[in-house]
Amino acid sequence: MAASYKVDEEYDYLFKLVLIGDSGVGKSNLLSRFTKNEFNLESKSTIGVEFATKTLRVDSKVVKAQIWDTAGQERYRAITSAYYRGAVGALLVYDVTRHSTFENAARWLRELRGHTDPNIVVMLIGNKCDLRHLRESLYFMETSALDATNVENAFTEVLTQIHKIVSKRSVDGSSKEGEGGGSSSGLPKRGETINVKEEGSVLKRMGCCSN
Repeated sequence: MAASYKVDEEYDYLFKLVLIGDSGVGKSNLLSRFTKNEFNLESKSTIGVEFATKTLRVDSKVVKAQIWDTAGQERYRAITSAYYRGAVGALLVYDVTRHSTFENAARWLRELRGHTDPNIVVMLIGNKCDLRHLRESLYFMETSALDATNVENAFTEVLTQIHKIVSKRSVDGSSKEGEGGGSSSGLPKRGETINVKEEGSVLKRMGCCSN
């Protein structure tokens, strides 16, 4: 279970997340809604890269999410290597009113896999479910940055899954240490990049918002 937390407080983990998907699917408004509880109807395509942070409690730990957002247009693909570097979670966004953005999700996933560890935690998100009269019959987790439907859930679910991976590794490491198998605790220090290798990836399937 995740809950909001004061931004200026100490945190146990720092997780880098990336938002990917075609231009115009609402990535920037999802980020704005999650981190500032704001929505801009006049939002334009992101130029270059921007990121925002939010600190929240996941189970008993304080997690700081650093969430990166970049333009979906092809001409910005040169920035992808730096954009993906160090990411332990990704939100792959499509527009439920534009089927082509869902079809392009496979390409975005391939690009993500090409720049990150294959076991990165991934959430597929169908955004703009407030436009019910225009929506496609697609599922997974569907969001609306406009009315805040499932925005908090989408981000916190990814952070929760990452935390579960880290916690499992910590428990496994402590068990091995107790058996004389090593001295490393497995818990990252503050600000340390989390490595999710050797753990299962998560493509979390969730129910869409109500029709």
